[in-house]
Parts: sequence; C-alpha cells; structure tokens
Amino acid sequence: MSDSSPLNRRGFLGNSVAALTAGSAALAAAAETVPAQPQTVAPANPPAPHPSGMTYGMIGKAKISRMMLGGNLVSGFLHNRDLLYVPQLFRAYVTEEKIFETFKVCEDNGINTVFESGGAFVQRYNKERGGHMQIIPSVKPGLGHNEGQIKDLVKELVDNGVPAIYFWGVAADQFVRAGKVGMIAKAVEMIKDLGLPAGVGGHSLQVPMACEKTQVPCDFYVKTLHLDTYPTAIPKAQRKEYIWIDGGPGFYDNMWCINPEETVAFMKTVRKPWIAFKILAAGAILPKDGFSYAFRSGADFVAVGMFDFQVKANCELLNRVVKHKERARPWYS
Repeated sequence: MSDSSPLNRRGFLGNSVAALTAGSAALAAAAETVPAQPQTVAPANPPAPHPSGMTYGMIGKAKISRMMLGGNLVSGFLHNRDLLYVPQLFRAYVTEEKIFETFKVCEDNGINTVFESGGAFVQRYNKERGGHMQIIPSVKPGLGHNEGQIKDLVKELVDNGVPAIYFWGVAADQFVRAGKVGMIAKAVEMIKDLGLPAGVGGHSLQVPMACEKTQVPCDFYVKTLHLDTYPTAIPKAQRKEYIWIDGGPGFYDNMWCINPEETVAFMKTVRKPWIAFKILAAGAILPKDGFSYAFRSGADFVAVGMFDFQVKANCELLNRVVKHKERARPWYS
C-alpha cells in the first residue's frame, strides 16, 4: 500500500500520513453570469435508485452513486493530525480481506464507485469476488512532466477500463500556482481524445476558477468542501492559500477547504458536475452535518472515506439527505 506517484503525499503534507482566493470582486463578477434559473443538465430519466435507496447521477456514460467510497482508506493513507498511533492502528485493521469486505458492503448499500485510489484492489475484487465496483482514478503528473509523459500516464489509466479520469487535486494546485493551467487543459484534452470524461481536482478554489476563466474543457470538477467550525480548523486569521503545501501556523494536517463560503458561491456559477471531497474534514465533522452541508451547497456527488462498519449507516443518512435537502444549485448530473 504505497504511493509511487510523482507527487508523493507524504512530501506534500509534510508530517501527515495522508494525501489536500480569489478576491471578492472576482467572485461577484462570476456570480453575475448566473441566470436567475440556470438550466440543469441532469438526465431526463435519471438512473433508477438501488433497492437500498441509493440514487445515482451520470458522468459521461457512467452511472455513479451519489456517494463514492474515498480511496485513502483503500490505498493505505489517512489523516491523523497529531495522533501518532493512528497509522499503526489503521493498518492493523484494514487488511486486504477487510478491503474486499468493505467493497462488498458498499455494493450491498448501493455504492458502485471507488474514488481516486485503490484501483488494483478494485480489479482484484471484481475478478476474484465477482464484484462490479468501478473506480474514478486520477492522473498524477509532476510539474516537470512533458506532454508525452502525461499522455503515457493517461493512457495507462484508460487501458484499465475506468469510466472517467481526473487531474489529481494535489497536482492541479501546484500547476495552477505555477501558472501552468495550459498543461492541465492539455491533459484534459488527452483524456477526452481517448474517449473518457475528464475532470479537474483541487483543494484550492484557484483551480476551478482558473479552469473556468481559461475555458479548460473539463467535464466535471473535484473540489474540497467542508465546514470550518470544528475545533482544529485553522483560525481564519492564519489561513492562506496553499497552506497545505507550504505549512505554517495553524496547519496540522487539519484543513482542506480554507474558504467554504467562497467555494459554494463560485460553484453556483459552474454548470458541470461537482464531486465534493474531504466533506467530513477527515473525521472532524459528523456525517449528518457534512452530508447536509455538501448537498445543500450544491455538490452532485460526495467522496467519503469509510470503514466497513460505517458504510450502511452513512448510506442510509445520505439517502435521506439527498431526498429531502433543498439546494440552491441545480443538479448537474
């Protein structure tokens, strides 16, 4: 269970074991472009719900459960803040067999997609256990990669038979920060040229804003969103863009969306499916609060890291939230 990508998660988050502004004038200008009643692109005949109550949206031709299983707990990473014993405890519990058991309980409760990492386990589960899980993986280039190298990374994922691919959020943060949005656009075009929907991820709001401004032709976004009212959230006075890369006062592997209100406001202007992740701030927020906030704020899908014993209750809760929660943003999937 290791990460051999060009941008290593441990390097990205320093002491973490895990893999994560525009000015008000820019947000206001973007908001002005939203029509009073934006047109939803949700399918006229949405996919039938699962017997459990799980509902689905579409990304390209793929039917995707509204909640996906976050890949960190599959690939072997988790956020632990300063609880140093947690990684050892985690690895003692999440054995290979436990991963397969988790996939099974996910399928039993309507989850049909793993998000971001753990592709080798998904393939083995389907082959050895007769499962039908799918995974939306990420392409993970480094700033020094050229177009040919990025294309090789993309093609390797396509050859694995995945339903969609997105540009990894850690990488996109760094590419946008370095002024290389054009390379993100080229990667998106490579994915689309090979016949798959292409997304762009990010922890920074600068990522979707830059992509929209330059008209990167992505099909969906993967953006962090969570409340900022939990005790270990970075104090507002100490929040700064890319603090998850640079570190600084207040950051202890503990916050991945430093400006939730601005994120919600901007994403209302975006007419593409939005997968929200880190919605529970790595366990700092209760599911009842995180799920409600994400869907009320306009997310079309959520990716949630879960242990097997959490899946059923979380699915039941999510189904109630999706069914009854009012939204300011239309469904775009």
